[in-house]
Amino acid sequence: MLQVGDHLPEFQGLNQEGESVSSEDFKGKKLVVFFYPKANTPGCTAEACDLNNNFKQLKAEGYQLLGISADPVKAQKKFHEKFGFQYPLIADESREIIEKFGVWQLKKFMGREFMGIVRTTFIFDENGICTRVIEKVKTKEAAKQILDEN
Repeated sequence: MLQVGDHLPEFQGLNQEGESVSSEDFKGKKLVVFFYPKANTPGCTAEACDLNNNFKQLKAEGYQLLGISADPVKAQKKFHEKFGFQYPLIADESREIIEKFGVWQLKKFMGREFMGIVRTTFIFDENGICTRVIEKVKTKEAAKQILDEN
């Protein structure tokens, strides 16, 4: 998994509109990249909505937001439209970006083991250096976790 001090990996993906988004788009900007397991599920919805509800405050602190999951563009679009998110969602079906950040890991749920996205938030400074990694994301307090250690 990406660690504090690591550089923002180079990546390119499609957002909810099918438009290309790349790491280059965020050069010189503070960036929050949050990975979530699946669009339109309770935990992921709580996290994404909390970030959206606090978007103005996050933006006031200079942050750009980017959500990423392995859902297809169509699912990301539906999720984005349903909740009116003010930031892009990347559809990383190939898991190329997910793998670069190291969040595709073995998970355990209800006695089952499987590979999946581990909910993680990465914060990068204007130089593209990772300044924080939040591994224990509280879905209903995701924005507070980002802003509290600002």
